[in-house]
Amino acid sequence: MNETPTLAQKADALEEKMSQELDYIVIKSRLYSMAEADMGPAPNAAAIMAKNPNARVLMGDDPRLPAMPEKPTLMDFFKYRFGPAAHLLQSAKHAVNAGLPDKMVLACLLHDISTIGFIRGDHGYWGAQLVEPYVDEEVTWAIRAHQVLRFYADPAVGYEYPQSYVKAFGADYQPDPYVEDDYKRMRNHKWYMSGRMITVHDIYSFDPDAKVELEEFADVIGREFRQPEQGLGFDNSPVAHMWRAMIRPAKYL
Repeated sequence: MNETPTLAQKADALEEKMSQELDYIVIKSRLYSMAEADMGPAPNAAAIMAKNPNARVLMGDDPRLPAMPEKPTLMDFFKYRFGPAAHLLQSAKHAVNAGLPDKMVLACLLHDISTIGFIRGDHGYWGAQLVEPYVDEEVTWAIRAHQVLRFYADPAVGYEYPQSYVKAFGADYQPDPYVEDDYKRMRNHKWYMSGRMITVHDIYSFDPDAKVELEEFADVIGREFRQPEQGLGFDNSPVAHMWRAMIRPAKYL
């Protein structure tokens, strides 16, 4: 009896077909495989090259993706690597309309960049780390904190536990212990309200009809984001490798 191929098997078959037709081989990261509940070995690059002697593993730019400038800026990542950013743009616009200072507008603009460009799980922690060398310390703290604070209501500022979370996670969902521990620390921190403001302007930023352009925040980015002269990913910062991973997500090694 023939078994119907799984989505992962179909993806692998398509990947091998592409490798036969193209002159480069794409081997996806282990994290991708685990996300597909695949604990098997990675595709054997040598075996694929044996079938197509002209093929090589991908070690440079991926021609399937938009080309990045030689010295990429934050705006370039929004344009060429981050997924649809309407939610972030709306969140930042809410912050502008509420009269928040520039650095908090930037925090709202950046709070989910890990989700749309890198990794979803613990995205606030990852996002804060991505921008830490380039922004005010308060911005980094707020981005990290929003990951935690979104699970806890604060009626004093009009933030209730999102009903969308009840639907997505279930009514009986409880945050992990490390989240609870961080909440207790963050609740009494001097920048608590900065992290809370991200959650406030986060929750109301899902209007499918709202139109906000990235260019509206060019001045805020220019004032509040320390763009490295060498380009993000090439400035030898502690997080440069993370930005390079977004530039070339399928790089073999």
